[in-house]
Amino acid sequence: MSERALRGTRLVVTSYETDRGIDLAPRQAVEYACQNGHRFEMPFSVEAEIPPEWECKVCGAQALLVDGDGPEEKKGKPARTHWDMLMERRTREELEEVLAERLAVLRSGTMNIAVHPRDSKRKSA
Repeated sequence: MSERALRGTRLVVTSYETDRGIDLAPRQAVEYACQNGHRFEMPFSVEAEIPPEWECKVCGAQALLVDGDGPEEKKGKPARTHWDMLMERRTREELEEVLAERLAVLRSGTMNIAVHPRDSKRKSA
């Protein structure tokens, strides 16, 4: 091609290829419906695994597959509390022993409470 033929043809934007003579993969139309009443179809390959939910084209909410199984419930782990983590490290007898020791120290009054250096300077001034 000469340079004149390419001048002003917007090669980046326009494609000169056609779909003639091309066999597309077999497709199926799958219908989804969202909770806001919007219904739409999505094309999928016949061989593709169909997802049970899809984002609604209109409002962006989760749309569910029409006449299909709902999404599988995800099994979540129960929340681990501080008590659960403590019981992984200590037995109940050990905890009772530590509690008895700390209560004895508190009751004896021999516990040394650290004083911040700034607080001692203020009292002396």
